Amino acid sequence: MIEVKHVTKKYGNFTAVDDISFTIKDDEIVGLLGPNGAGKSTTMNMLTGYIEQTSGKIIVNDYDIEKDANKVKKQIGYMPENTPLYYDLTVREFINYMADLKYVKRKEKKERVDKVIEEVGLGNVQKKLIKNLSRGYKQRVSFAGALIGDPKILILDEPTVGLDPKQITEIRELIRKLGKNHTVIISSHILSEISQICEKVIIINKGKVLAVDTPSHLEEQFEEENRIYVTVEDEKNKIDEVSKKIKQLKSIEFIKEKKDGTKQYLLTAAQSTDLRKEVINLFPKNDINILELKKSEITLEDAFLKLISDKEKEVQEKAKKEEAEKAKREEELKAMSKKERKEAIKQDKIESKQKEKEEFNKQWEENRKREKEEKERVKEVKRKIKEEKTKGGKK
Repeated sequence: MIEVKHVTKKYGNFTAVDDISFTIKDDEIVGLLGPNGAGKSTTMNMLTGYIEQTSGKIIVNDYDIEKDANKVKKQIGYMPENTPLYYDLTVREFINYMADLKYVKRKEKKERVDKVIEEVGLGNVQKKLIKNLSRGYKQRVSFAGALIGDPKILILDEPTVGLDPKQITEIRELIRKLGKNHTVIISSHILSEISQICEKVIIINKGKVLAVDTPSHLEEQFEEENRIYVTVEDEKNKIDEVSKKIKQLKSIEFIKEKKDGTKQYLLTAAQSTDLRKEVINLFPKNDINILELKKSEITLEDAFLKLISDKEKEVQEKAKKEEAEKAKREEELKAMSKKERKEAIKQDKIESKQKEKEEFNKQWEENRKREKEEKERVKEVKRKIKEEKTKGGKK
């Protein structure tokens, strides 16, 4: 388990990571998401022990990274974004070299190297020079370097960047395979990759954690409208008239007419309305044949962008409010006597500390609630998987 508790990293006056907290459990595949400059790489570098945090604690499998850095590093395999490899070595030579760097015991070394080569799918290129490999195979070699020390945790920085669709699919499958026996943390800009691979996402922007959640639950949270796409045969052009009978319909938008004469529309209604049920009940009765009906769902990318937008608005509004309160308070202090002003400033400091304490306790309670909800979701998923296996066994 990885526990990040109120971690901050400053470079002079610049705060790269600002009081972040999250937990990653064993054998989870977790996506670390955020735009450029969000603090993702800084966070990963602190998790690997490459750089030290300014404040806060990082606990990896019960070891404090500040007090037991070497014990933590032994448990982590790190694959950096730019795949730093020795191009004049063969694949096997490079993996052997990495095994030496990771202090793999000599009597276990050959067996371990063979296992990693098979695990990562490098058997047919193990004797080739790394410089002669495709980008996809170079990524696999970098994977092998991260895996050779048999780490419990894998940290992968942009593992699919620069790859073609086929290579992305191969790397994605490899990550899924590794996630069965390792805790995997992936930093990525490719939201579709995170949505397909990861069980949980941590969204960071401007050094702050905006959300820690499952991709599906995050998408559900930001689904504000109930929308469906419907493709119909409507020879009498009755769809506008019939659609008015749908409860709480907000709009009907024509999308396109297909070559076969069928038409596609986007219907939007309030969340309380079961649009699909309404359409299926109404359209056929009014000589409108339904050829296709599908729900329009918010994507992880939509949720990601909305989170960032909402947070920026919240920060701006908070800063504006604080500035106005500060100016008002300064005017009030100016009107006081010296003795009154001194007492008022003292009281302001006490209230400020109390406010900070209340905000800390609120955040702590929210984190506890989120972790509890996450445990319940994981428990429910496991229950469903068990049920499916039981049904499959009976068949």
